[in-house]
Amino acid sequence: MRSGIMYISLSYILWGIFPIYWKVLDHVSSEEILAHRIIWSFVFVLLLLLFQKRFADFLYECTKIVKSPKILLTLALSSFLISANWFVYIWAVNHDRVLETSLGYYINPLVSVLLGMIFLHEKLNKGQQTAFLFAAFGVLISTVHYGHVPWTSLILASTFGFYGLAKKVIKLDSAFGLALETFVVFPIGIIYVLYLESLGSSVFFEWDASTNFLLMGTGVITAIPLLLFAKGTPKIPMCFLGVLQYIAPTITFFLGVFLYHEPFTVVELITFVCIWTGIIIFTMSEPSFKTIWKTRLSK
Repeated sequence: MRSGIMYISLSYILWGIFPIYWKVLDHVSSEEILAHRIIWSFVFVLLLLLFQKRFADFLYECTKIVKSPKILLTLALSSFLISANWFVYIWAVNHDRVLETSLGYYINPLVSVLLGMIFLHEKLNKGQQTAFLFAAFGVLISTVHYGHVPWTSLILASTFGFYGLAKKVIKLDSAFGLALETFVVFPIGIIYVLYLESLGSSVFFEWDASTNFLLMGTGVITAIPLLLFAKGTPKIPMCFLGVLQYIAPTITFFLGVFLYHEPFTVVELITFVCIWTGIIIFTMSEPSFKTIWKTRLSK
């Protein structure tokens, strides 16, 4: 369990500090960053599979998927969902909306539970229902104050929530899944980069070597946290996973407030307090968490 917590925590810490990486690339358009993230993620995972001598297993998995139209369709859907999530996240960070990304990933677990209730007929206990009310109230306060719905946060939460739902249907090894998901949108990424080059506006072919290196590195920073997450998940209870997932948005929140000095008014404070309250209630009401807590107390 100790090693599992270490792997999971490290994956969430890396996800939490992602804004620093994207900020360094803020002179590149979000669309081009996304295209390179797709391209180099696919290349990196393929090289990793070859290095681990798992490429034959990957091809075998592909032959099984091709025979299932339902899985093929779900895989295509998951590819576009995660691409949309990546794009909105990169765009938000590079447009000084780091706090909105943090809010989105705080809301995400609650959205995932709601999707499970709608599509998988899972039941919500009273604690989870209360958590939803607090989260909804926080979003409502922000909406009323600013006169518009915090779409960035909600899109991030919903795309990742639906992506998680799609992954439940596919049930693939994380490296295989990432390779296939990026493969689906890989041609779009290549075509877009070549299109930019034909216009003479591609940063990759025209900018300095450090920018090119950072764009190629998007594949590495995408894959490594996912692989750490996959390695750690089987080693720890789901309730611990539920608690640890808030490491990433918490780091992002502090980056937005203290490093990038984004506005943090009383309204933002109330919104986040409502979300945090909902998260605490949600976590404490998780059945497996309550069981482990009672076991610890009895000892």
